[in-house]
Amino acid sequence: MRKFLFLIVLQAILLSCSNLRQSTQNKLTPSLKLISSIEIPFDKTFQNTKVGGLSGIDYDVKNDLYYLICDDRSVFNDSRFYTAKIHLDEDKIKNIDFQNVTYLKDEAGKNYGNWSTSPSTACDPEDIRYNSKTNSLVWTSEGARVVTTDKLILQNPSLNFIDLKGNFLGKATLPANLEIQKEEKGPRNNGTLEGISFDFKHNNIYTNIEEPLFEDSNQANTSKGGLIRLYQFSAKTKKNTAQYGYQLEPIALEPNPKGAFAVNGVSAIQYYGKNQLLVVERSYSTGTQACTIKVFLCDLKKATNVKNYGSLKNQNFELASKKLILNMDDLGIFIDNIEGLTFGPKLTNGNPSIIFVSDNNFSDKQKTQVLVFELVK
Repeated sequence: MRKFLFLIVLQAILLSCSNLRQSTQNKLTPSLKLISSIEIPFDKTFQNTKVGGLSGIDYDVKNDLYYLICDDRSVFNDSRFYTAKIHLDEDKIKNIDFQNVTYLKDEAGKNYGNWSTSPSTACDPEDIRYNSKTNSLVWTSEGARVVTTDKLILQNPSLNFIDLKGNFLGKATLPANLEIQKEEKGPRNNGTLEGISFDFKHNNIYTNIEEPLFEDSNQANTSKGGLIRLYQFSAKTKKNTAQYGYQLEPIALEPNPKGAFAVNGVSAIQYYGKNQLLVVERSYSTGTQACTIKVFLCDLKKATNVKNYGSLKNQNFELASKKLILNMDDLGIFIDNIEGLTFGPKLTNGNPSIIFVSDNNFSDKQKTQVLVFELVK
């Protein structure tokens, strides 16, 4: 009888522990619920500039102000970022009120050149983040690798520090594996530094390449995803302190016609908590107008620092872990080229908001969308 009672008690304890573990796991895995969206018209202009190509967004909580960077390589207007107010009424987007446009300055204090006429003086802005600690900004330029029979453009990516007026303050020291090369080594064209995020104390900067380095992995295809690196920098020293391997998903859809352009890569990241990032993977295939956007919770805690690995091929190391928290295909609405995300203001129920923005590539066939999600922890 005692043995029977002991087994019942033991079973109850084990069941309780299992439920507790499950409850804890559920709390640690967030979910995202779409609550509002708005589209910025294709013909929108502000202060004599064409509003489009919005590739990054960040939120200044204190001033209730958003920074949005434009990936115009000084073709339509000089390379720039905008500030804006996104007005929410009962958690719904009421309107977007652009406040100012600021032109990015190079080391000589000049506006960047036009990619079409002077590519060596141009930049390719991709993301922007506000540092409340220093009241300044950091932004990425993707650089370029154009190697053809009649043209050679080798422009390194950069992680740039500026003041609120766009004036150049400095650059991060990039590791050697981010240097653009003529040979197929290092970053691929249009696949280098993409997303940026500070940790909550602004001590560290995280950034990512969009596609694999030549020496690390093949690009993603419809059967297998490529292997990229996430980079960690010290905000104080501006030096690279760690690199982590991250496994991409396969391309979501077969392109039409078969063999046409298709891609999957990381278009944006957002610091979420200690050792954790929200990672946005964007898949696009010719023949389908919409993109497949997946958001993962990535954990770096057990990941190997591969900073000193010349290549990730045939190496034994621990990848960053990832867990899918949202596939925007499941929303049942058209989703375009999502390239930026940020924590927004608290919602009326006290939960955090997360805001996504899409880059329309200055095409009337695409949309500039601003999507507001509720983060449920």
